[in-house]
Amino acid sequence: MFATSSEDLGRVRFAWSPAWETLQAVRTLIDPRARLHHESWYAAIAGEAARLHLMQLLAVNPLHGSVPDFLAPPPRTPAPTFHDQLAEIRSTPSTQVAKDLKRCQATLRGAALETVDAMLAGPATARDLLADQLHAAWEQLVAPLWPRIQAVLDTDVAHRSRQLTDHGLRSMLDRIDPRIAWKDGTVIVDDGVDLTAELHGRGLVLMPSVYLWPAVVAIADEPWQPAIAYPARGIADLWRPSAPPDALARLLGRTRALLLARLDRPASTTTLARLHGLSPGGTSKHLLAMRDAGLLAGTRYGHEVRYERTRLGNELVRRAERTGRPMQ
Repeated sequence: MFATSSEDLGRVRFAWSPAWETLQAVRTLIDPRARLHHESWYAAIAGEAARLHLMQLLAVNPLHGSVPDFLAPPPRTPAPTFHDQLAEIRSTPSTQVAKDLKRCQATLRGAALETVDAMLAGPATARDLLADQLHAAWEQLVAPLWPRIQAVLDTDVAHRSRQLTDHGLRSMLDRIDPRIAWKDGTVIVDDGVDLTAELHGRGLVLMPSVYLWPAVVAIADEPWQPAIAYPARGIADLWRPSAPPDALARLLGRTRALLLARLDRPASTTTLARLHGLSPGGTSKHLLAMRDAGLLAGTRYGHEVRYERTRLGNELVRRAERTGRPMQ
């Protein structure tokens, strides 16, 4: 729980964190429970995830135990970039890295314990290795679909901000999650950890997350600003394909319109097929047809080609969105 002062109440703010989302996305690789709302995403990235070397990052991200806080510090701004957060992670003092790893070590056993033991021999090297693995996970697992994730996070923040304005802090906190409550000047978080922390004027960050479900997490240790991470609203609809604009579907056909509308960021044939329940062969034919028509461009990334909209494709989608309702 967090003991607050009037100064702290004036410093409650909302923010989301790409680094936090990436760390939690990696956690879903070993936690089937957390994949309830992310099965189509998991199907789309499972092959890529298997090719990543994330042994150390998985070791410090146990299902039951302490995760090093320095890997996902509470965001300093409402909407930080991943690369700004990665720079902050890389600049963590080795003494803080060692402290966080030792706390994690105390909760581990088996191969994970041996991995963290080895990292403690060189905290600065361990920090850089973990940052490299987090960066790889972001690039391959989260970044290609970040616009959809960000849209859910932004919608949650807008909703909570209206609640705060209309009903006040206590009511807003009570509505976020049954495990978060306001009582007698204290913010109570039932996250399974018996902890009381004084905010001492540091304020409080409320941080929605799409990959955190079904948990809530309180971060209280200095030097970071105290934060509460909670499952964002709308997670269940995150990966459901939305209907393309009517005008675009009439012109291209529903499947091609759907693919074009979703390609505001690069994605591979395999990823698109799995996300939308299509066959890889059929998806490839649609993408190649739109590429040949000048609506898409393909760029090779290692073993795969990722497609994204061209200027012509962007203009076509924008015009269609302005002129028609989605086709149901």
